[in-house]
Amino acid sequence: MRLVFGLVLIAGLGMAGFAVKMAMDYVGTYEAALAAERQKTNETIATTPIYVAKRPLADGEMVTEDDVILARYPTNILPEGYFDEARPVAEDGAAPRLVLRAIEQHEPLLTVKLSEPGGDAGLVSRLNPGERAFAIKVDVASGVSGFLRPGDMVDIYWTGRPQGRDGGLPDGEVTRLIESTVRLIAIDQMANTETREVAIARTVTVAATPLQVAALAQAQSTGRMSLSLVGLEDGAAVTGPIEVDERDLLGIGEPTQTALAPAPQQPRKQQCTIRTRRGGDVIETPIPCTN
Repeated sequence: MRLVFGLVLIAGLGMAGFAVKMAMDYVGTYEAALAAERQKTNETIATTPIYVAKRPLADGEMVTEDDVILARYPTNILPEGYFDEARPVAEDGAAPRLVLRAIEQHEPLLTVKLSEPGGDAGLVSRLNPGERAFAIKVDVASGVSGFLRPGDMVDIYWTGRPQGRDGGLPDGEVTRLIESTVRLIAIDQMANTETREVAIARTVTVAATPLQVAALAQAQSTGRMSLSLVGLEDGAAVTGPIEVDERDLLGIGEPTQTALAPAPQQPRKQQCTIRTRRGGDVIETPIPCTN
């Protein structure tokens, strides 16, 4: 019995040792394969540090230092126009870049989505704080024969017939300067200030305050609007009212009282006389009137 027990014990220890060895070999083989796969992956996927957005960027925003971060991107799928050593953020004192298209968080910054330093991002970037864009319908006459360019300054005139029951209003049409030195920001759908092409515009877009927009909208719906180009050296706004009606145009003044009605007659002074007959003659002698 002791011999049988010893043989069983020896056999069990041998099988346990064999199982442990098999498990260790399996784990070792798995770890080796995993390490080899990791090394293969690292050697296959090379990365390059490029600039990506730290937060969502909207159209017209300026790109600042707080908006970008360097991140590693797979080299084999780098997008065209990425920024690596060439930073998208302007240096101190340089004009900033503006966002031309919306950029999501962690999206690579590309040249097609950012303007050149000092460039603009369309009408939104050309409006100063408090300004709004307003479109005015024009033609070959009211649009200065197609010589308007984005960035020009214009005076805006309104021609129409005043509506109201005020007796002091002129009877005919009136032309009045309603806005002076208003800045043009687009001609039709063109906002490029570098163009030199001459074209007859159908609409011009101006930058104006909300109050000016209300005045221009009222003028456009009640009469005709014309533009007058302001010279480069004449940037001062016109002060004081400028208005011309038909009488001013023809040099006709206000009608005088004589033309409207005859002058009132002066009352005649009463005179009393006494008549005296001398022969065939009758002599009238003035005397003071008693009544």
